[in-house]
Amino acid sequence: MNKTSQRKLVTFAALAALMIGLAAFPRSAAADEVKAKEAYNAGIKAMQDGKVDEAILQYRAAINEDPNYADPAINLGAIYFEKKQYDEALTLFRSAAEHDKTRVDAWANLGRTHYVLKQYVEAVAAFKTASGLTPKDAEIWIELGKAYDKSNNDAEAAASIEKAHELGGGDYLSWYLLGKSYEGLKRPADAISAYKKSVTLKNDFYYSHSALGQIYLSQEKFDLAAGEYKQAAQIDPKQDKAGYNYAVAVQSQDPEDYTRAREAWEGFVTKFKNNPKANKFIAGARETIKALKEAETQAGLQ
Repeated sequence: MNKTSQRKLVTFAALAALMIGLAAFPRSAAADEVKAKEAYNAGIKAMQDGKVDEAILQYRAAINEDPNYADPAINLGAIYFEKKQYDEALTLFRSAAEHDKTRVDAWANLGRTHYVLKQYVEAVAAFKTASGLTPKDAEIWIELGKAYDKSNNDAEAAASIEKAHELGGGDYLSWYLLGKSYEGLKRPADAISAYKKSVTLKNDFYYSHSALGQIYLSQEKFDLAAGEYKQAAQIDPKQDKAGYNYAVAVQSQDPEDYTRAREAWEGFVTKFKNNPKANKFIAGARETIKALKEAETQAGLQ
């Protein structure tokens, strides 16, 4: 692991891989600082050798020698995060941020830990500090946007994700979240554009297709809604909502096409009749099928 990659900010999945480079120290350093850096370097070596328990002991020793030393606190926090010991990770990242307020990685990892603990207000504060320290880091802006989204702050979520996209960052998920924020801000045209960008980047992402279907359904663009819900149902056949709304869109598209509507509802019932989550819809669907059959009969008699 080289020093450049060791200092790179990490996402949740890679958090435990954060290993800051070996510390060099001047000969004139105080004894406790020397011992702290020796223990820290030993922790780095232990992690490289796959000896996590030894690394924990060495990082702890480094912190005990020099409580203001941010590097071992960040690395130890990363280990605890990976172990899902989030309270321990939170304490260590907070300590590192307090002792070195310019450390982007300390603030970013603090935000990530608050986020996974569902402490979204605190996550926003940490990510805002991190974004202020590194304003051209698109990933931090996206993480800030996600925290705002969880805080139900659509305006700030949209602004943060827009900033990330301006910086060249983003992916199908960030575009989905942007569309979600635009919906909250009553900007359906912008939401549609964002969702379409999301499915362009990942065509098998259920939630963007479903979200598009919902907007089109509300706009009474039933053919477009049916198309999106059909794709959503194909992507995730277990989603009863997509199957139900597909049938609604088909029937609404041409209320007098009784056969097509009946077949759509029958398809829904066949697929979800044994799904407990769909029970509340099944009875109504069967009543609709019955009414459509009667309408077909009456139309045939005329």
